Amino acid sequence: MALRMFLPIDNVPRDYAWGSRTAIAEALGRVASGGPEAELWLGTHPGSPSLVIDPGVAPAEQTTLDRYLSAHGQPPLGFLLKVLAAARPLSLQVHPTTEQAREGFARENAAGIPLDAPHRNYRDASAKPELIMALADGFEALSGFREISESLNVLREFAGAATAAGDVDGAAAVTDFAHRVAQHGLADAVTFALTDPGATDVARAVRDVATSGASEINPRDRETVLWLTDEYGAEPGIVIALLLHRVTLRAGQALYLGAGNLHAYLRGLGIEVMAASDNVLRGGLTTKHIDVPELLRVASWEPVAAPFWPASPEGSGVAAFRPPVDDFVLYSVCDPEPSAVVTSQDPGIVLVLDGELSVSGASSSTDLTRGQAIFVSSEEFPVSFTGRGYAVLATGQNTGT
Repeated sequence: MALRMFLPIDNVPRDYAWGSRTAIAEALGRVASGGPEAELWLGTHPGSPSLVIDPGVAPAEQTTLDRYLSAHGQPPLGFLLKVLAAARPLSLQVHPTTEQAREGFARENAAGIPLDAPHRNYRDASAKPELIMALADGFEALSGFREISESLNVLREFAGAATAAGDVDGAAAVTDFAHRVAQHGLADAVTFALTDPGATDVARAVRDVATSGASEINPRDRETVLWLTDEYGAEPGIVIALLLHRVTLRAGQALYLGAGNLHAYLRGLGIEVMAASDNVLRGGLTTKHIDVPELLRVASWEPVAAPFWPASPEGSGVAAFRPPVDDFVLYSVCDPEPSAVVTSQDPGIVLVLDGELSVSGASSSTDLTRGQAIFVSSEEFPVSFTGRGYAVLATGQNTGT
């Protein structure tokens, strides 16, 4: 059954403890709840499907987007759009490839592990590539392993500062960890950090150097350690963090986080779009389940460049982030003059972030202001935008790859 429609949708922000109390409300022109507001989900993911907004229906009786689509013979969306606001660091984590997810999901099903079990790694059979676009300057993340030589320089700075401060044992612990990285590689170093009690000594020494304000270490590395120790204390995941790129995004810049990339968001406000999957393997800075053997199997242990992902202009007022996967594409639409047009083979979701835009499809049209979102059926494309404002549009079928 074909659908030709624009469907107003909304949701309630997820109240994860790391969320900002104000950023999402301020970005979308809403009244803050008073508690942490970490992520606003727009899509059909069963964890928090969007509500279909019908002015003629009482809030308690409104249906969800997944149920609405199912009732009209349509499948759920293969992507999820989020507004993400981190006031505190998230856990270090990595996502599997499609092949790894399928194998792991089947393996845990065969083992009889319930889907909601805290120690379950694979809750579906899908990969979970992600792209995060900053909505304000200063979105901070850890992403991908630095070159070994750079990590060794960082660790030597901390060891030297510990020596200068008279912390002989701490300096020795950091030096030994640097030797491990140099001689045995990143996978062995991460395994040590997650399994060996001695890793706490390394983390404690790193924390003490950072809090002392030692001039020998890079200010950004000190800042990273201070942010993490404020949240987690001398947790060995902090040692792993020093092996990763620290990335700062300006508004409109993006990171693409493909399978195997060990990463963590530290703070900031952004738009995240991802495949609609729950498969996360954690690698520290968390009280949740860490499966070290599975992490070793899934993570990529090769140093990489910081994974900035550029947008490509696609006509007046439109830029597209097209990562190297088929799951999604994210469009940014800003002050289209005289209009901007986006084409897709799949349904999409539009969210207006500033100003007012008129949106028109094959048979539908509507005016949207800041904070309003709509589901766009695939039959409505191509969709045009006019007006003065700023919006994002996420769709599936990244046909530009």
